Amino acid sequence: MREPRGCDAADSDDTLILLFMCCHPALTPASAIALTLRAVGGLTTAEIANAFLVPEATMAQRISRAKQRVKASGVPFQLPGSDERAERLRSVLHVLYLIFNEGYVSSIGRDLHRAGLSGEAIRLTRATRRLLPDNGEVSGLLALMLLTDARRPARAGPGGELIPLADQDRTRWDRNLITEGVALVVEAMSHGPVGEYQLQAAITAVHDEAARVEDTDWPQILALYGLLERMTGNPMVTLNRAIAAAMVHGPATGLALLEGLDERLAGHYRLDAVRGHLFEMAGDADAAVAHYRAASSRTTSIPEQHYLATRAARLRTQAPGPGRPIHDHGGSDTP
Repeated sequence: MREPRGCDAADSDDTLILLFMCCHPALTPASAIALTLRAVGGLTTAEIANAFLVPEATMAQRISRAKQRVKASGVPFQLPGSDERAERLRSVLHVLYLIFNEGYVSSIGRDLHRAGLSGEAIRLTRATRRLLPDNGEVSGLLALMLLTDARRPARAGPGGELIPLADQDRTRWDRNLITEGVALVVEAMSHGPVGEYQLQAAITAVHDEAARVEDTDWPQILALYGLLERMTGNPMVTLNRAIAAAMVHGPATGLALLEGLDERLAGHYRLDAVRGHLFEMAGDADAAVAHYRAASSRTTSIPEQHYLATRAARLRTQAPGPGRPIHDHGGSDTP
């Protein structure tokens, strides 16, 4: 994909203009994000609904209403002024985050990755950073994307099957992206109050800087997830904190943290996937198999279906392995 250079190029990038236009103040943040994912990111309504954990019909109505409001506003096709741009930035960053995640871990279909989608998210985030070079959250988001995308070469096997984080060949990770991402994390932390994307980038940097999975600094990751959870209240953050807590304090601690998520993440496959992982760590093969199978039946990603079903099948013939982190989902704070 083309890469605009310099602020003038970024200002004239029609896609970036459309991105800010879709985050119009007449829209609720949720509607602005949904519309931008559809108009700029090219995601289907089903994919957007999956990201927001709502029915597809609900999302279709939200997008339709958002289109009508933007059309009625008569806003000219141009970037907003600096004051209004700052007001819309949070929604813009959220959109870019979701687009990247859908490209890194495709929620629907046979492909594990949609590299064009994650690449476009990185391109747009670089363009946004050129507009706002001193914004710590913009730099933090770009760092998060680069540090996550660095693992992509090792995430799939020869047949496109998912390879979990613990089993990835870390020599295949992109060291240039990791170096750039870590430098951005350090820079982002120096720009005012620390935000959620900076914290997520810091967590990802800890993973990427470990030469072996055994070298992962889980206590630091657990502490960072604690800060992120207090900042966002996001149930997916709690899900990830439960994994980190299990790695530090044992699976019983992680399972206890999951008990408060049954209502907020009811029916979501990742809750079952994490429970399966923690029960496997605890040596309860029957419970692990049940949750892996439930997760496999609920995800719409075919590579994840195969991974989870295979995990369940192997538990019947193999002894549980040592405590290892669940597979690499990408961003840690999926809405």
